[in-house]
Amino acid sequence: MTMNITQQIITIAMVVLGTMLTRFLPFMIFPSGKPTPNYVQYLGKVLPSAVIGLLVIYCFKDVSLLSGSHGIPEFIAVAIVVLLHFWKKNMLLSIAGGTIVYMILVQLVF
Repeated sequence: MTMNITQQIITIAMVVLGTMLTRFLPFMIFPSGKPTPNYVQYLGKVLPSAVIGLLVIYCFKDVSLLSGSHGIPEFIAVAIVVLLHFWKKNMLLSIAGGTIVYMILVQLVF
């Protein structure tokens, strides 16, 4: 099923409106002259750790310790991420290093 020209224009307009709203709304709600509310400052402090925790849980949710490679490549990759991060303090390097090690392990070793 294809859209006619009116539906295409409406779809594009809604996408533009949604994008502009998500870009401009924070600046309208929290103008630069006013102090940031305490709850927003609190969320800024706790959400990064919470997101990382959720990502770790999501990454390990399908790991079976009783079959296959017993989660060894996953745990080695996490150890590499942690070691690289403590050593170089570079998030991009840590993530890339862990991903590369994991892919090498699952493709060539396990």
